[in-house]
Amino acid sequence: MAIHDVYQAVIGFDKNGMAALVRDELEAGTAITAILNEGLIAALDEVGERFSRGDLFIPEMLQAAQTAQEGLDVLKPLLTEATTRSAGTVVIGTVQGDLHDIGKSLVKMMLKGAGFQVIDLGVDVSVGHFLEAVAENRADILALSALLTTTMPAMRDTVKRFRENGTSVKVMVGGAPVTEEFAEEIGADGYAGDASQAVSLARRLMA
Repeated sequence: MAIHDVYQAVIGFDKNGMAALVRDELEAGTAITAILNEGLIAALDEVGERFSRGDLFIPEMLQAAQTAQEGLDVLKPLLTEATTRSAGTVVIGTVQGDLHDIGKSLVKMMLKGAGFQVIDLGVDVSVGHFLEAVAENRADILALSALLTTTMPAMRDTVKRFRENGTSVKVMVGGAPVTEEFAEEIGADGYAGDASQAVSLARRLMA
């Protein structure tokens, strides 16, 4: 029994066996931070790399993220007791007028697996709701998703309002029609083309 088994469970999408593996590690005296960082987060990083190479696809990414979440659910009650520090707080949502959810949900799961605290506002989120959530949660990052070209202006409006408010939150954007050029044009701090890139970008923005 070793952390390698937790790592392999994520890689192998063993959702049903994950909780038992994590509990076995805890009973064996393995540090919570080691299970989190060397088992769950390291495995999700590997999954992200495989996705970027084209070796895995969105369904597999979802399975891996869901498997890691099973392990996180076991660790979550213990994380406040351990001296673990959140990678940062992210408020995420799909902009107003857009009801697409799958891509955003995958990014959310990958961010949570990477140690971020994630507040998911869902879909069709107004600018005011984003502003309130960022303020209430003292968020470090705002992650905006748009899956329709017709809702990209809502993304622009949201970034504009945050800039006008002088909010220090970092804004990252993504979604099928969104490009790096568009992100720069609207004043976002970064663009991610997929969930693994979103994790890498969030880490860079927190650095």
